[in-house]
Amino acid sequence: MAKESTPTLTARATPSRMPYQDPTLSAEERVRDLLGRMTLEEKVAQMLCIWSRRATYVFDESGKLSLEKLRRHLSNGIGQIARLSDVGGGLAPRDMMELANAIQKFLVEETRLGIPAIFHEECLHGLVAPQATSYPQAIALASTFDPALVEQVFAAVAEDTRARGAHQVLGPVVDVARDARWGRVEETFGEDPYLAAQMGLAVVRGLQGDGSFKDERHVLATLKHFAAHGQPESGINCAPAVVSERLLRDVFLYPFREVVKKARVASVMASYNEIDGVPSHANRWLLRDVLRGEWQFQGYVVSDYYAITELHRRDDALSHWVAADKKEAALLAATAGVNIELPDIDCYPHLVDLVKEGRLKESVIDQLVGEMLRYKFMLGLFENPFVAVDVERVERKLERDRELALQAAREAIVLLKNEGNFLPLRLKPGSTIAVIGPNADRVLLGGYSGQPKYYVSVLQGIQERAGSTYRVKYSEGCKITVGGSWQTDEVRLPDPEEDRHAMRRALQVAKNADVIVLALGGNEQTAREAWNKRHLGDRPSLELVGRQNELVERLLRTGKPVVVILFNGRPKSINFIGQHVPAILECWYLGQETGRAVAEVLFGDYNPGGKLPISFPRSAGHIPCFYNYKPSARRGYLFDDVTPLFPFGFGLSYTSFKFHNLRLAKDSIRVNESTTVLVDVTNTGSREGDEVVQMYVRDVVSSVTRPVKELRGFRRVHLLPGVTTTVEFPIGFEDLAFTDLHMRYTVEPGDFEIMVGNSSRDEDLLKIVLHVV
Repeated sequence: MAKESTPTLTARATPSRMPYQDPTLSAEERVRDLLGRMTLEEKVAQMLCIWSRRATYVFDESGKLSLEKLRRHLSNGIGQIARLSDVGGGLAPRDMMELANAIQKFLVEETRLGIPAIFHEECLHGLVAPQATSYPQAIALASTFDPALVEQVFAAVAEDTRARGAHQVLGPVVDVARDARWGRVEETFGEDPYLAAQMGLAVVRGLQGDGSFKDERHVLATLKHFAAHGQPESGINCAPAVVSERLLRDVFLYPFREVVKKARVASVMASYNEIDGVPSHANRWLLRDVLRGEWQFQGYVVSDYYAITELHRRDDALSHWVAADKKEAALLAATAGVNIELPDIDCYPHLVDLVKEGRLKESVIDQLVGEMLRYKFMLGLFENPFVAVDVERVERKLERDRELALQAAREAIVLLKNEGNFLPLRLKPGSTIAVIGPNADRVLLGGYSGQPKYYVSVLQGIQERAGSTYRVKYSEGCKITVGGSWQTDEVRLPDPEEDRHAMRRALQVAKNADVIVLALGGNEQTAREAWNKRHLGDRPSLELVGRQNELVERLLRTGKPVVVILFNGRPKSINFIGQHVPAILECWYLGQETGRAVAEVLFGDYNPGGKLPISFPRSAGHIPCFYNYKPSARRGYLFDDVTPLFPFGFGLSYTSFKFHNLRLAKDSIRVNESTTVLVDVTNTGSREGDEVVQMYVRDVVSSVTRPVKELRGFRRVHLLPGVTTTVEFPIGFEDLAFTDLHMRYTVEPGDFEIMVGNSSRDEDLLKIVLHVV
């Protein structure tokens, strides 16, 4: 699109005269004063947002900023502007900064009260914008089991986002993913509530810093999707969550509660789905009684995109039919406690009439608007609504963050199988490496990804690492889908005959190679958010799409050694590969430094230490497959194994580790006391490496059934060969509590089995008993 006109920025000439303009007052005092000066229409304007309708409200026919349209449509101001980064197909950093400044200039100088807007962006694993660093997808970051690294990543993301003029990000996703058929598994931190909570805490602390926002390098975080979005009926996105209140509280609400209470997150996004017949955007119990009442949440609730409309109907996507029209939908959402409608002006303008008709108290509007204005003051937007146009700073940061993206990619890789210590590769100089597969030379970033300045494919990474020492030959072998992207609605499968031609070419390459590196899995089209009836991403099967298994079979028949590298957004049922291929790496989506990280692991420059944040089912028929099941849940199947193909917490290394001397500082505590679990871990191999030490808890006898084990602590440690370290885990009320028979969150006296090891499998765990009296 044409570059937007950006009026010259000038400071407001009028000195601060009103209390809300006085930065020496508290945010609460300023909110109180400002609300008292606002008309009803100005208040409701703060509950509105603009995104896809920017051409109506913001730009003229040529794509330039239109002051005439702004004056006509935004005279009362606006609460938020969505995703400036995607204007015209994507704005370069300078254009985004200048556009943000131009819009803010209008709002602060030409509206009656001069209230600036909040600009929000998507930042699931990096800012979704052109020329932004792309880190590993969320499910891959969970595989690191390294909250300190994740916090560092999102501090970098926050700085990148704020530097371009935005103030809020729609993330992290702390949904607990319990159905691998669901296309949004990649956006989550996996199947475990404790892991999701720890990663969510790390992301929010990285994004929000100390929560003061005074350094103008941090942004508001948004927890999503509230709640129980991760185990939809039939694995279909937005389908009902069929869960009891106890399960809801102990599993699906757990990560939200932890982050709300411990990280003071600024915002929460309500979910599309329903719980017990009540859509989340109309659920007063969820948004007011639990979130604000029980947890004392002080931030604001944003709607998911178009979800308030869906309380009535949205034919191309989702209709709940709990509201007769958009006006009633607005009433339901505001009454439930949704502060702002995203992403476009649709239902909430009706709030003005609802107040005037006496159907909604203006005090409800005041509360909802006040919670948002408070953050505009905290962000310092009334003092400095503009962003410095400093493109050089962005360029320097892009270069600097490459190493951080690479380290995150390294730590995310999970070694699933390494028969006979096949990896790392040990090749003679002059050997030939055949790099084959549909994911070998493709940009693989996952959903909600920007357009990074840098990207290294698997093929490029291996070529760079091989240099002149080894020969590298490439062949695609087959396709997964034809072209397309995460955004494209239609998903086209490849022509079988073209695939077989490609296989024959791949076989010729393989016959002349010493080793085959085979890049398989899924792509951004085969697992993704299904956001309407034409754009689908959930599947009833976990098998590899297309002729990938056939390609594996043919290559194995050559007799050449094969290593499989998997890229995907959710677990795959890789039974044939698991049985017949000696070495398997799960990579999920590793971000812009994919090829460099993969090459380092293949050649042994880096020892993989990632662990699975979600179990791999043997088939879709094995779902649900999560490790923290109830005692009666896994009796067995006729003609099949009930265990997962690869369990939660599992991941191998090029070295070996021994766990020993598990002990408790005190083996008996009172209900409100705590103790420490200690275990010694020794690197018994010949390489330095990382191990993730995991602690699980089981309440042996309880008033209601409890899972066979629950993760309640983990730590990633780096050990040199022969070195022993002692890992300690505190354990107390929060680690032992659950929702009891009377719906109280409590710890019941009795015995608790404490298990420590390097995966959730019983054979990988040491056990000891803690007595609670």
